[in-house]
Amino acid sequence: MSMSKPLFIAIEVDASIANDHALAAKLAEVCPVDIFHAGPDGVQVVDEHLDECVLCQLCIHAAPAGTISITKLYSGETLPV
Repeated sequence: MSMSKPLFIAIEVDASIANDHALAAKLAEVCPVDIFHAGPDGVQVVDEHLDECVLCQLCIHAAPAGTISITKLYSGETLPV
């Protein structure tokens, strides 16, 4: 099975929250396109869904400041700005 590389969006999750199970569940709940999954190790990003991102920033607002960033690969802009 081959993994597709996202073309439009990249999401970075800071290591300080990666193992936070409660936050992982919150991120999975708020994301309208299922980019986040609450896995056994905490926050997991579902790579196959990255290009479905609608740039709503709900994940950014749900997480502690500066712990999640979204990069538009087509322009280089990173959210939050």
